[in-house]
Order: sequence, then structure tokens, then C-alpha cells
Amino acid sequence: MEDDPQKREIARRRHFAFRLNLFFFATFFLFSVLIVRLAILQFVEGPSLREEEEKRGSTKVLIPPIRGNIYDSGGKAIAYSTSTQSLYYSIEPGEKKEDSIATARQLYYVFQQHGDPKAAVSLEQIVKNMDLDYKKNTVSVPRRIKSGLTPDEIAYFLENRDLFQGIDIVEESIRHYDTTNTAVQLVGYLKKFGGGAENGLYKDKAKTDDPRLKYLQQEDVGYDGIEYMYQDVLRGKNGLKVYPVNAASRIIGPPVVTKPDKGDNIYLTVNRQVQETTEKAIMDQLHYLRTTPTDKRAPNAKTGYAVAMEVKTGKVIAMASMPDYDPNIWEGGSISTDDYNAIKYVLQNGAVSPVIGPYDDPKEQRKHPSSIVFLGSTQKPLSVLIGLNEKLFTTSSTYTDTGSFYYGKEGSTRRRIGNAKGHAYGTLDPSSAISHSSNPFMAKMVGDALYRKDPKNGVEIWDKYVKQFGLGVETGSGLPNESKGVIGYFHEKEAASSQSALILASFGQMGRYTTLQLAQYAATLASHGKRMKPQFVKEIRDTDGNVVQGYKPEVLNEIHFPDAYWKEIEAGMLKVSVKEFNEAPYKVLRKTGTSQQQVSGKTVENSVFIASAPADDPVIAVAVVIPEGGFGADGAAPVARKILDAYNDYIGFDGVPKKPAGSPSGGTAGGSAGGSP
Repeated sequence: MEDDPQKREIARRRHFAFRLNLFFFATFFLFSVLIVRLAILQFVEGPSLREEEEKRGSTKVLIPPIRGNIYDSGGKAIAYSTSTQSLYYSIEPGEKKEDSIATARQLYYVFQQHGDPKAAVSLEQIVKNMDLDYKKNTVSVPRRIKSGLTPDEIAYFLENRDLFQGIDIVEESIRHYDTTNTAVQLVGYLKKFGGGAENGLYKDKAKTDDPRLKYLQQEDVGYDGIEYMYQDVLRGKNGLKVYPVNAASRIIGPPVVTKPDKGDNIYLTVNRQVQETTEKAIMDQLHYLRTTPTDKRAPNAKTGYAVAMEVKTGKVIAMASMPDYDPNIWEGGSISTDDYNAIKYVLQNGAVSPVIGPYDDPKEQRKHPSSIVFLGSTQKPLSVLIGLNEKLFTTSSTYTDTGSFYYGKEGSTRRRIGNAKGHAYGTLDPSSAISHSSNPFMAKMVGDALYRKDPKNGVEIWDKYVKQFGLGVETGSGLPNESKGVIGYFHEKEAASSQSALILASFGQMGRYTTLQLAQYAATLASHGKRMKPQFVKEIRDTDGNVVQGYKPEVLNEIHFPDAYWKEIEAGMLKVSVKEFNEAPYKVLRKTGTSQQQVSGKTVENSVFIASAPADDPVIAVAVVIPEGGFGADGAAPVARKILDAYNDYIGFDGVPKKPAGSPSGGTAGGSAGGSP
């Protein structure tokens, strides 16, 4: 049967319509998929693709920021940075020493031909900077050969890069320090980020992906003092050079530059004239103590520390740890072993952390005390306050000082507490016990009496009081490596008895503290119980001079005692016999201290002194410590007098300087004719 032509035509048309519909549907589906994919590319994957395109089409070069400056309170730079172009040299793996020296000769020739004659670098210095014996850095750390390249030097090296193996020109910030070495240990120093800091103090900084905050291997970073404490403020932000590149990673055009943000500038509370007077006073006194032919001679007095802190504001006007050193030795972020050995004994800030004098032999070093010493008799004003507030005696109570006080059972455990030089002072009230520095009074009327009042909790009561005055706790300064001091009364309680712990603590032989803690303690006494946070920064300004952060005094805690108690200790402190202050044109609250300490079985005497002035309304408190300096009146008091004179001369007790800036400071000569310990 033949097919019906009409039916075949209908079937053909149906098949055509089906194929046409299928075609349109497939086309619609493909276009829909394409549109969706384009939408995903544009709105979802677009940002990442653009970033990848930028990466492939450009290369970024980080420009290190210029570090902010550090100024004294008068606006004179102590630490400052300059932007410069430096030549760095990297030692190639397996490179022979002779090849490096040959490169050094090439560099020397180029420097001679194209460099500034005033900034000439010798061949010997180039070789030293290469650090071929790895005294400063490991093999992987590039060495800075020369800073401050001239345009001719830069052009020559860029044009002839292939002739010099391992060199690179880096735009960087160079740190300079004032040649007067003002407040060296307080200001601190810098080290290379890539020289170990990235795995130590700055290990968290290495994790950021923000190119403007990313630390560079060649960058110098703060490693101590204010430089470290305010690293984030001083550093600023990186700049960027984005170069367009082709598929072969060759630069094909000029860069787009984002300039680095310079770090903010810090203005310290430190007054340069008072600071430099303090430093000189300590060094002069150390020389005097070691060389005087009198009975004040102290041959081991090799270090000294002092802090001057404003009573009402907490501003640290001077902080000295002597001897000091030239911080420019750190230029380049690293130093040689020989240079380090020359400064290692004075590198740390002994006013806040333990430092021992310059003794190379470890056995000899163990024979000498650190900068953290017992308070000695400077403890006594606080001991009297504790005794009064605990109702152990009154302001009119008396005690007969026969020169000795005994405690403990009869026999080998019985101990005698006596006065310096065997003095017996007779009838004493609390204020005269301070002025005469009576150890038996403190032992009997404070230490022993507190023990008998509360044998179980006496030591804890003592601890609570002294910590309110900043002894045995952090001062709040925020300085790195600051010590809390070393308290011994809890150990003495366990090893001996609560009675022994309290008696020895009462006249300053149970706690060793830093000079900054002593200054805070003296200021707290002077303010009638307001313990201020020691502060070193007066203000922070940006590069345009705008104040970013101002100064605000901060009270850490307050101690409330009746006015009669404060007046009682001040009456005693006014009468402490110190030659340096007998003829002073202003009245001074002061207390001497002879801090006796057992070191390697030998008793040494550390000289300690605290003072505040003017007595009727103190504005400045001073603490001075001279390890192995003898009596406080002989070793430390002369330094304190010069500091107080300088404060009055250049700042003024009433806010009006008595001398114009730049004139020599007043004060007395080193040494004294005696006085109470």
C-alpha cells in the first residue's frame, strides 16, 4: 500500500516543527546559561578576577614609611629619621670570601667616582659592613653597605646592575639619635625586623596581608624603651609603587605611586636640661665616690640611677641609668659582637630593670648587687604611717632608743637590731624616729607591734599597705622589661617567722625595688596618698602638627590617712640631716637610706635617697640609687640636690624657671660631710 502523500507532508511538517522547537529551546537554554555565567563572572567572581588580572598585569613594590620623631619636652629632637636610598649586599649561597672582597673593591671604586666626597666610605668599612664573618647577621640577611646614595651613584648602579652580584638599592628610613645621648635607655633603640624580630617581639606583625601595614625584612623596628612601647604610633604606613607588566613580567610603563604615611611624632615629658644635669650629676658622683681619699670612698660605685617625677601629674621629668652609651651604634639595625660587648652592661634601663655593673667575670659579677635594692631607711616614713593607721601608737607616743632592740628566744636565734654607727637616740616620738633614722623604733613600735596585734595576718596587712604605695607592684608606666621588684617578707615568714619578717621589713630590709618605684613611692608620700601613673609622653602630633593624643594625669589608687599622720612624717622628713640641703634656698622633704645587702656572703651598702620639694606643696619627687655607694647622705643625696636645683632652674617650683634654657645648672659639688644613713 502506497503511502499517502498528504500524510507524509503532515508528518514532515511535524518533524520540522519539533526540530525547530528543539533548536529554539536549546538556543534559549544556552543563552540562559551564558547570561547566568556572565552574571556570576561580573558580580560574584569579578572582584577576584580583577585582582588576579592586576596581579598578572602589575607588580607591587612596597615603600617603607619614614619613622616619626621623638622630641624632648621642649621640642628638640632626641631621635629622628630621614628618608634615603641605601645600597644593600646579599651574600649568595656558596659565595667565596675572595669574591665578596672583589665586589667590595668594585663598590669602593664606584663610590669614589660617583659619591659625595664628604660621605666617603673606605674599603675597610665596606668589607666590615659586608659582615663576611657573620658577626652581625646570618647569611640570609642583606647587609647595608652605604646609606645616602647620590643620584649619580643610583644611576650608575641601575644602569650596570648586571656587573654587581647580590646588590640592591632600597629606599628606607634611617634612624639618627642626638649626639648628647639624652635619656638613651628610656628612648631605646631599633633592630632589623628581618634580623630576628619577626620571630620574637613582632611575630604577630608578620601575619598581616595589608600591604600598607606589612613589615619589611630590611625595616628597623623598636626593640626597647619608647621606640618599642610606641612602635605602632611611630611607624606609619608603607607606600606602594604599582608597575604595569606584560606577560613576560617586564615593566611596560611608569608606576602608580601611593606615598607612605609618615609616623606620628612623640613629645616626651623629659626636660632636656634636667635630664642632662641628672646624668652628669650621677657620673660626677660616681667618680667622686671611687676616688675620694675620705671615709666616703666607695671603689665599687660604678653605676647610678635616678628618676624625677612630678607629684601632681605623674610626668617623668628625668630618668637616668648611668653609665649610658651612644645609641647611634645601632644605626643599621644591628651591631657587631665587639660593639655589643662594649655596651651590654649599660644597654638596659637600670631604673626599671635589674642591671649589674661592668664585670666580665661571672664569679666577680655575683659579688655585686643589681640596680634593684632594698629601701633601707627610706622605708621609715611609710612604716610610721602604717603604725599610726593600725593604731600601734599615736603621734605623741614615745620610745626610748637605747641603740638596740632584741627579739627571738635567748640563745643563737636571738637577734639584735641596732642603729648605724652604734647611735643611741634616747626618747623619740614618731617624727624624730624618722629624722634620726631609728631602726630600734621601727622594729619595736611597728614591726614587732604589728606582729603582736595580729600574728596570723600581720605580714599580709603589711603587704597590702606597701603595695598601695607602689612597692612590689607594677608602676603602670608600660615600659618594657619593667620589674615589679622582689619582696622577701613572705619568704622570711615561711623560713623564719612572721615576727622576723615584719621587724626586718619595718626598716627597709625585706623588699628590693626599682628606682622608678622609689620615685612613685616618694611622690605618693608627697601627695598625701595619690599614686600617680608615671608617664613619659606629653603629647603625640601628626606630621602636620595636629595633636593626636594629649596628656591626661592618671591616678592609680588613693590612700586615705588623717592629715595628722601625714604632718607627722613630714615633720620628721624635714629634719633629716643632709649637708646638701642644710643651706638649700627651698625646704625639702627627704629621707636617706643605707640599704645593706648580703651578696656572696659579704655585706654591701647601697646608697638610697628620696626627696620632694618644695616641702609646703611638693611638685617634684626624686629618687636616687647608687649601688655600693655607702650611706644615702654621702652617695645619693648630692645627686638629688642637683636634680632639684635643675628642676627649679629650668622649670620652676612655681612654674617659672629661675634660669633661662641653656645656662649651666646650679647645685652643689659631689660628696658630703655625713649625716644619717
